[in-house]
This record gives sequence, C-alpha cells and structure tokens, in this order.
Amino acid sequence: MGIHLMLINFFIASIAVLSQSDETLEFKKQMELVWSDEFDYEGLPDSTKWSFDIQGNEWNWGNNELQWYTDSKVENAVVSDGTLKITARKEKTGNKEYSSARLRTLGKGDFKYGFFEVKAKLPKGNGTWPAIWMLPSAPGKDWPSGGEIDIMEHVGFKPDTVFATVHTKAHNHIIGTQVGEDFLLPEATTDFNVYALYWDEEQIKAYVNGVRYFKYEKNGQGPDVWPFDTEFHLLLNLAIGGGLGGKKGVDDRLFPHIYEIEYVRIYQ
Repeated sequence: MGIHLMLINFFIASIAVLSQSDETLEFKKQMELVWSDEFDYEGLPDSTKWSFDIQGNEWNWGNNELQWYTDSKVENAVVSDGTLKITARKEKTGNKEYSSARLRTLGKGDFKYGFFEVKAKLPKGNGTWPAIWMLPSAPGKDWPSGGEIDIMEHVGFKPDTVFATVHTKAHNHIIGTQVGEDFLLPEATTDFNVYALYWDEEQIKAYVNGVRYFKYEKNGQGPDVWPFDTEFHLLLNLAIGGGLGGKKGVDDRLFPHIYEIEYVRIYQ
C-alpha cells in the first residue's frame, strides 16, 4: 500500500511539473521576443544593452557588501565561449578587498510586464551572493517604495537553494515583512539552470526550469503593496559578503568566483 501511495504522489507531482513547464512554454508562444543577449560574441558585455553600475561602491550598496564593482574591466565581466562571466576576485580595489561587476539594462532595456528568462550557473563558497533582479527605471523611485523584484538570489553557504522575493514599502527585509519562497536546487552550482519570471498587471510568478514555486498577487491593493505598474530594468551581479551573503563569513581560499550566464531573453 505504501508503494502504491508513493507512486500516486510521484504521478501527481510529475503532472504538476509538466503543467507548470507548459505554462512557461505558453508564455513564449503567446508573446514576442523583444530583447535578448545570447552572448555569442567576445569581449566586454554589449554596451548597447548593458552598462556597469558603480554608483553604490562608496556606501556599500546598502547591504554592507564587501566588493568594489568595477567599470568595463574584462577581469570582472567578459563574454567568451558563449557565456557572460561575472568574476569576483580577492584583490584590493577602491577601498575594498574584493572586485566584481554589476550590470544593468537601465535606459537600454526597460520593461513594464513580460516574461523574463535567464540561463545561469552559480558560484559556490561562503560569501558569494549572485542575483538576477529588477528595479524601477524612473528616477525618484526610492527603495523600498519603488519596489524590487528578485528573480533569483543565491548564497554560497546554502549552495543547494535559490529563492525569489519581492520588496515593497509594505513588504521588505528591513522591517522583516519581505515575501518570497525558496527552491531546492542541488545542481545550482554545477549546471546551467533556467530562472524565469512572469509579470503582469495582477501577479508576479517565479520559475526554475519551468517549475513555478513563487507567486505574488496584487489583490486590489495599493502601491505600498503593489508598486509594479511601471517600467523596471534588469540587473545581474555577484556580490561578496553583505547582510545576506556574508552571514557565515567569506572563504578567501576559493577565489576567484565565476557567475556564468548563457543567455537573457525577454518577451512581451
């Protein structure tokens, strides 16, 4: 009887995974690809699509992070052999002991709603904090009232887990009310996986390899809960340490760390 029950549960779980996988396929069938980077070139990231974000270096990016994000250095961000490689190094840079890169599409890829898909392989080791996330593009949208969408975050001290989160004035980590979910992914640091987000007027949904594991809904609430009716841009970065990534310290023996992205695709 126990074996039969296990088989039934496995069958139900398999149907759920297939259904959710079909959901992401349907998004792409129903929408048009409006922006992408396949990283099929060599050198610095395409400057018509990406810029280097360095404005928060002096104040630690609000999270007490330990890296200095560099500007247009192939040692920290380079496209080669079909992938973008964001590399964090143990080297004194600026007033920090580590260098890395933070890329954004602001002014070159700003989107209101859509389906966002990124295929990536994550670094492993205490102190790493890679992310795929979104911030509002319009000036004057202060955090957290302007909103933040975290498509994927990962911390090196928990290598088998990724998570998706939203931050708003009502829901954010400063007051301990952020809303998000974890996803067990043992192959996060060994394989490329597809991280995706669907966002429309009423909901935000996050996926890993086609499996939906997080949903956030507007439910008729105001901008304190739902500030997501304006254009946002995409960010890719590899932080070191900080309030989340550094909870169990930084293992200096493991540098350099490479965060590798195979493609970014955006549909509307």
